Amino acid sequence: MNVYSPLKVFHFHEKLVTLSPETSEIHAPIHVRIKPTNICNHHCNYCPYQSNKELQLGADMVKKDQIPHDKMMEIVEDCIEMKVAAVTFSGGGEPFCYPHLAKSAQKLAETGIRIASLTNGGRLTGEAAEVFAQLGTWIRVSMDGWDGPSYVKFRKVNEREFQKILNNMKAFKKLGGACRLGVSYIISKDNAPHLYTMIKRIKEIGVDSIKLSPCIVSNEGKINKEYHAPIFDLVKEQALRAKEELEDSTFEVYDSYHQLEEKFNKSYQWCPFIQVLTVIGADQNVYSCQDKAYNLSSGLLGSIKEQRFKEFWFNNNQKFFIINPKKVCNHHCISNAKNISLHQYLSVDQDHLPFV
Repeated sequence: MNVYSPLKVFHFHEKLVTLSPETSEIHAPIHVRIKPTNICNHHCNYCPYQSNKELQLGADMVKKDQIPHDKMMEIVEDCIEMKVAAVTFSGGGEPFCYPHLAKSAQKLAETGIRIASLTNGGRLTGEAAEVFAQLGTWIRVSMDGWDGPSYVKFRKVNEREFQKILNNMKAFKKLGGACRLGVSYIISKDNAPHLYTMIKRIKEIGVDSIKLSPCIVSNEGKINKEYHAPIFDLVKEQALRAKEELEDSTFEVYDSYHQLEEKFNKSYQWCPFIQVLTVIGADQNVYSCQDKAYNLSSGLLGSIKEQRFKEFWFNNNQKFFIINPKKVCNHHCISNAKNISLHQYLSVDQDHLPFV
C-alpha cells in the first residue's frame, strides 16, 4: 500500500465539492499541522526556521514562541468538534520539546483523530514517545549526518547525539504498538556519498521506512537544481541500489529527492490545498501551508490568538482565495503536484464527465 500517494485527498469526496471558489460551503480541514513550539534542541545549518534566513519559510518566526497550554487544549477540542481526520505535530522547533505534547496527542488520539509527528529524534523518549508508539500512526525522524562528527558539523550538537538518536529509535520500536517509524534523510553534497550506507544502517535498527528528501538551499528552483546537479546521479544510483537490495515487506525506500523540479513554479492562481491541510503556528497564527509557515507577508490566513480555531475557520471562505500561487509561491511547495491534480479534477467539463 502506498503511504506517500499524492492522491489521498480524492478519498474525501464530501470535501472535494467544497473546494471551488464558486461555493460558499466550508468543511473542516482534513489534516491540521500544529507547530506547538519554536524551541529546538538542534541547530541544523540548512534549517530555514533556526539558521538559514535566506529562505522565505520561517522569515518571521520568533524562536521563543510556543502555544500556551490552555490554547492548545482549546485547539485540540476544536479539532475534535470539527471532525478533523488527522493532526501532525511539527516545527518550527522540535515538537518533543513542547511540555504538553503527550497530553495533547493522547486526547486527540483517544477521540479517533489520527496523530503523527516529525522530530529530530533527540527527545524521542518518555511519556510522549509512549503515547505515539501506542496511539500514533507515524513518527518521522529527520536526519542528515552519518556519524557523530557529521552531526556536530550539521546540527551543532554533541558528538554523542547521533548514536543517542539511533538508540532512541531502537527503543521506540521496542515499545510496541502499530506506529510506523520512518526517517526523512535530508540529502546534501556532504552526505550524498554516505547515502546507501545510512539507508542500510537505518534498516538494521528496525525503522519501517526512509524518505529521501533534498536539502533546499534557495527559494528559486533553478538554484536548487544547480546545487543538486553534481550529486543527482550519485544519489539515484544509491537509491536504486537500496530499493533493489534493502526494500522488502518490512522496509520501504521512498525517493522524493528526484521529484525536486515538480515542487517550484506554479501555473494556477488559487490553492485548493489550503482548505485540505492547514497549519497552526506557535505564534497562534494560521498559515496557508507548511511551505509558508511564519511568512506574514504571503502565507498568513489570520490569527486565532483572540478567537477559537473553529470560529476562524468557518467564518468567511474568502480567506482561502487571497493567496495567488502563481505570483507568490514560486518557491518549494510540497503540495504542488497535489494542487495540479485537484485543479484537473475540479476543471472537468460536467457535460462530458460520463465520457470516461
